[in-house]
Amino acid sequence: MSNCTAFLDVNARLGDKPALIFPTNNEVVSFRGLLEETCRIAGSLQQRGIVPGDRVCLYLAPGPRYVLWYFAIWRIGAVAVPLNNVLRADEVVSMLDDSGSVVLVTDTPGYAETAQGLESSSFPVHVILDDSNEWKGECRRQPPFLRPVHCSCDQLCQLQYTSGTTGKQKGAMLTHGNWMAALDAEVDLLAMREEDVYLGIYPMAHVGVSWSISALKAGATWVILERFDLERYISLTEKYRVTVIAGMPPVIHSLIKTPEGTEKRMCSAREMISGGGPLLPSVWKEFHRRFAIPVINAYGLSETIVVGTGTAIRPEDYATATEFQSVGMPVGYSEVKIVDTNDPSREMPVGGTGEIALRGPGVACGYWDMPEESAEVFLQDGWFLTGDIGHLHENGMLSITDRKKDMIVMSGWKIYPTEVEKALIDHPGVDDIAIFGVPDDHRGEIPFAAVVKKAGASITLEDLQAYSRNRLAGYKVPRKMVVVSELPRLGGWKLLRRELRERYLDGTLIQES
Repeated sequence: MSNCTAFLDVNARLGDKPALIFPTNNEVVSFRGLLEETCRIAGSLQQRGIVPGDRVCLYLAPGPRYVLWYFAIWRIGAVAVPLNNVLRADEVVSMLDDSGSVVLVTDTPGYAETAQGLESSSFPVHVILDDSNEWKGECRRQPPFLRPVHCSCDQLCQLQYTSGTTGKQKGAMLTHGNWMAALDAEVDLLAMREEDVYLGIYPMAHVGVSWSISALKAGATWVILERFDLERYISLTEKYRVTVIAGMPPVIHSLIKTPEGTEKRMCSAREMISGGGPLLPSVWKEFHRRFAIPVINAYGLSETIVVGTGTAIRPEDYATATEFQSVGMPVGYSEVKIVDTNDPSREMPVGGTGEIALRGPGVACGYWDMPEESAEVFLQDGWFLTGDIGHLHENGMLSITDRKKDMIVMSGWKIYPTEVEKALIDHPGVDDIAIFGVPDDHRGEIPFAAVVKKAGASITLEDLQAYSRNRLAGYKVPRKMVVVSELPRLGGWKLLRRELRERYLDGTLIQES
């Protein structure tokens, strides 16, 4: 086994071809420059005493430098701890302490945010300011080549903290072998080639960045959009003749609202990636009708580096409208099965609903310093319990029903929020909707709807309930409703049901039934 950055050496043959394009700063990094700058940063880290196994925390603004730091840390056998730069000081210090990081890599704004908090850290942390003249000069003095440290397949290279949508954040332990499996699976799934141009919008600190790194592995060019903006997204696709675009359900939802003619501006795209949340069939179907861009609807988690061990639907899998509801079949060497939510040793029959379990080379080796929590979901026979609920169709396709922890149990009835959302999103007055459970003295829990209205529309709880009863069993009909201007989403895309539950526990500003 070797180091997962070895592909940089192979692709240096592409010379001055752009590897990274960062339109915000008019910055371009060639494939040769990608290797050389990675080696210079890696050499500087070694010079400062960083050794294999040391954790190095990244708290930087999104851009080429974040990518270079990933590669430099991995190249010397150290462990990257990527953090989103929207986190505040207490959150950063918490993960510094939990990971035992010896270095915090940040920039001047990041240091201003964290400096005071660092004083309360449990461990002495060495701070590197990536935008300082001192560091830049130090890197320039390093040679442009440093051979990657030899690593075993199971050698740790990253602590990927989960999004924390259901409680305490956990550091998934990802290895060089995990990353190699993920990159190979994603290149294969996307049929990525050197001629491709990829537009990436996933946060740098999220495992969704693996799609971007897989583009680099294939020798394609990665255009970096640091945060989603609809007009910039369309403009960059048009300007750079992007062939593979990163998407997510809110992005696709936004695109179907654009004026007619937008399709021509995006005609270079041959496929789109979607993931991170349920893609409602009505939205997916309308996007396919208008744009005719196949959606690679993928399923994976932080703990599996997306489809390193996961599933995806390929374009040929949804030739009919009935298939606009699946996350496809296993990718690469992945396996999937459905198990009883109360007894993971019992596999459910085809069509039976239960917890989704995944097994394959992309599965993390556990949670950092959490042996009990790890043992609960990383089983000894290699299966990982995802916490998601779903079922397998007779043709082997996987459909996700919901998160296990999002499931609502009302008077013994199980209600899956995503199923209810899919039924109600077509209401003429509903622009967006989230269903979540809140406590009820009599029934244990009841379904609650947070609704974003369409412009100029009006909607009441009675309207929503009447619409629901024609499409859902009576126990699934929302009992409470609130109208909101927008739904809380992590990074603008992952729905935060827990935040909604906490916000409306006291029953304020709601209509009840």
